Amino acid sequence: MKYEYNLKTTSMQWFGRRESSNVEDRRGLSTGGMVTGGGVIGVIIYLIYSFLGGREVDPSQIPSLPGTTNQRELTETEKKADDERASFVKVVLAETEDVWNKLFAEQGQQYQEPTLVMFRDQVESACGYASAASGPFYCPGDGKLYIDLSFYQEMQDKLNAPGDFAMAYVIAHEVGHHIQNLNGTARKVNQIRQQSSEAEANRYSVMMELQADFLAGVWAHYEQKMKNILDKGDIEEALNAANAIGDDRLQEQSTGRVVPDAFTHGTSAQRVYWFKKGFETGDISQGNTFKELGR
Repeated sequence: MKYEYNLKTTSMQWFGRRESSNVEDRRGLSTGGMVTGGGVIGVIIYLIYSFLGGREVDPSQIPSLPGTTNQRELTETEKKADDERASFVKVVLAETEDVWNKLFAEQGQQYQEPTLVMFRDQVESACGYASAASGPFYCPGDGKLYIDLSFYQEMQDKLNAPGDFAMAYVIAHEVGHHIQNLNGTARKVNQIRQQSSEAEANRYSVMMELQADFLAGVWAHYEQKMKNILDKGDIEEALNAANAIGDDRLQEQSTGRVVPDAFTHGTSAQRVYWFKKGFETGDISQGNTFKELGR
């Protein structure tokens, strides 16, 4: 089924709101080293991976594509836009902190807030080196989210997924992986994947990604319930972004064919379904993607 949305680029009500202090701004630093894949919704890596037919790829052999890194000094206009995105990212991270602190506290637990690292071109994490081509990703080794802000321009220009809330969805998805790390899901799944065939390991990756989409939807549910800051069209922006980065859609765009065994993030329809389910229910107990997808 093809999902189409009548989009109007809106702006969620974020100006003047609290910015998270759990942010490392490394945009002015340069890091050498090899490029690694594995970005949670790294679109460029998707395309390369799909083009290679889903085979295991040596990360050091993945090139940075034109437009995915920025080796020159930003113009004043570009810097202003980049700084505005940085402020927005800090606000969204703060909003995720407010929601998850509340939900954890209601369960008698303390939420361990993640750190978000903003970088430009390349970055070093506990999971290795990564470039802008990796896309946004979460590293369980250090409990940090990583994002090159140019990714948002890629979403708008190359994926037709514009809008502030589409950007917020990306961050909320990565925070969803942090939740999985905190509750032990990530560790259990990684153990299973290491003992599985490639196709089976990919299937578990899909389950993990769809659950992170669901958790992003749960965050959006409580964000609106607690603060009522979403504008008309914001959820449609998130749904459009989820639809744009489905494995099937990206494979078809890059190769003209779809290889289900190579899926690692889920189809467009699946990603839309799980985000919507999280947003509409706000019930964390309904996010068992492992059960609904076969195990």
